[in-house]
Amino acid sequence: MTWKEFSGAFHRAFVLLPSFAPALVPAMLAVMMVTAAAQDGGRLDSRRAASLVLQREGNFFVGGSYNARDQFVGQMYVEYRIPRTQRHAYPIILVHGGGQIGAGWNETPDGREGWTQYFLRQGYAVYVVDQPARGRSAYNSDLGPLSDPFDAVTAQQLWAAPERFDLWPAARLHTQWVGPAVKGDETFDQFMRAQSDALPLTPLDLQERLTADALVALLDRIGPAILVPHSQPGFPSWLVVDRRPDLVKALVQLEPGGPPVFALAPLFSPVRIAWGLTSNPITYSPSVSDPSQLSFTQVPVDDPYVTTCWVQAEPARQLPNLQRVPILMLTSEAGYNTLWDPCTVAYLEQAGVNPTWLRLPDLGIRGNGHFYFIEKNSDEVAGVVLRWLKEHTE
Repeated sequence: MTWKEFSGAFHRAFVLLPSFAPALVPAMLAVMMVTAAAQDGGRLDSRRAASLVLQREGNFFVGGSYNARDQFVGQMYVEYRIPRTQRHAYPIILVHGGGQIGAGWNETPDGREGWTQYFLRQGYAVYVVDQPARGRSAYNSDLGPLSDPFDAVTAQQLWAAPERFDLWPAARLHTQWVGPAVKGDETFDQFMRAQSDALPLTPLDLQERLTADALVALLDRIGPAILVPHSQPGFPSWLVVDRRPDLVKALVQLEPGGPPVFALAPLFSPVRIAWGLTSNPITYSPSVSDPSQLSFTQVPVDDPYVTTCWVQAEPARQLPNLQRVPILMLTSEAGYNTLWDPCTVAYLEQAGVNPTWLRLPDLGIRGNGHFYFIEKNSDEVAGVVLRWLKEHTE
């Protein structure tokens, strides 16, 4: 059965159903999908272990504002899926990283289900966003120039095959990419097709502000939720927690941008982070009205890959709103966050925040890099997040 034949059959069946029968549609759809898979050589069935029945799905936009030309600027696209059997009170918001779009959560480059489907199957409602000025969130020239997508060599160096380039000590441990990570291999080409233009990472404050504002608007619309950002949106997510601590029921930081104070160092050219964790104002106690009131210093740390970290000079100000929210920091064995997640944790703990810091190799999960949510063992990593969420949000 081809997809055209399948969709036509479903449409005819739906039209012929009597008025009292719409409740039968989800079950009927599930049966037809399994039948279509079996008749299509098992391809659909091999990639989708069982049918996934939704109560509702859709999309909308949040955030942004009108500019002087009456155009909307800075809005964010949101798509959502609600499972028919919803077993958890709080939905999950998945936020893609730099140079990516939200579609990266929906399927791995080798065609397996992504974390969107994983958490739907666990009974969570899932919201997936395209950060402002990216993907289906329209760009406006008022925001300045866009940077081009990453090239193949950069993608190999940083994510797909860091073990070949040895740019940081743990890179040699990477083994979990889904294919050979070379041009012409379909899995790598699929990953490269997903790379997106974006607002430049430097300066960080514009994308940080736009994304934080839009995520706050999303929480104000849907209510309490679990925030799961990957990489670059780790910066604005601190601001979201700061501004809506009652609505963020948990923050799961998947290798967030960092380290504090001088972001992206030592692997890249350092970018000064005026407020320590963020480029935009965040709440400290005692209060800070200007970042010049913050003083930073380097301290030694006991870590196999990091010798010193930037933290506040003592006495350290506290981050009272971040203290109110359960936070998970999840670090891979081989990714470049091994160079700065220890410093992010040190900064948080000094400011009175008590995050759970889990390193995947300490849990027996080896060989992952920065994109562990699309690598060969992506479901195993998702299981770590799932167990932590059950312990901290239920």
